[in-house]
Amino acid sequence: MSTLFISDLHLDSTRPAITRLFGRFLREQACKADALYILGDLFEAWVGDDDPSEVGVFVAAALQEVVAAGVPVYFIRGNRDFLVGTDYARRAGFRLLPDPAVVVLHGKPVLLMHGDLLCTDDVAYQAFRTQTRNPAWQAHFLAQPVEARLAFAAQARAASQAHQAQLREGGNDVRFEAVTDVTPATVQATFARFGIDTMIHGHTHRPALHEVTVDGRNCRRIVLGDWYEQGSVLRADADGFHLDSLQTP
Repeated sequence: MSTLFISDLHLDSTRPAITRLFGRFLREQACKADALYILGDLFEAWVGDDDPSEVGVFVAAALQEVVAAGVPVYFIRGNRDFLVGTDYARRAGFRLLPDPAVVVLHGKPVLLMHGDLLCTDDVAYQAFRTQTRNPAWQAHFLAQPVEARLAFAAQARAASQAHQAQLREGGNDVRFEAVTDVTPATVQATFARFGIDTMIHGHTHRPALHEVTVDGRNCRRIVLGDWYEQGSVLRADADGFHLDSLQTP
């Protein structure tokens, strides 16, 4: 039995193969796990719990089957689905966790995050994040018609793509990689703040296991992969952590 971690699926109606892969993963693997943790960006966009997406309906039903099999499901909101609320959590059967959150695996504390809070060199994104996490901003946004919210989400995606293109301007891939990846000093400060040895997050789409030394302690930062071309899942059991890929059928 393993505890499973996934993030950055970016499920959307334009990528049905990945949605099918996720459904198969839930049926064949998650239903047999100790627990499932989804660390944000389950959806490409989420404009509120009245989001009309058929993918959202499918995911809620599929996750309820996992919960019905006796497997608890936990969810940390990401930068694409930060408006997932208690109504959808009830429909899908998962428990919402704060970002960051500390859980205990095999007797040891582990820090879970979506990962965007670690990317502090991306000043423009952090300003946007601060604005959109404000309860007053969210209340105003959710009061708008669904059509207006969907239009805003489309504009936000376009702005994000333009921001990344600007970072790459002039072929400066080194700057792009640095700004869109975690900030090392922030990673160090986060380990020191929580006093833990293991951190798991997504967001950067750079799956890897990193060894970090913090205040003389050997720490481990595990980054989950995205689900654009294939699936990515981290399995945690008594023998350690194993980062695997899932191929589309």
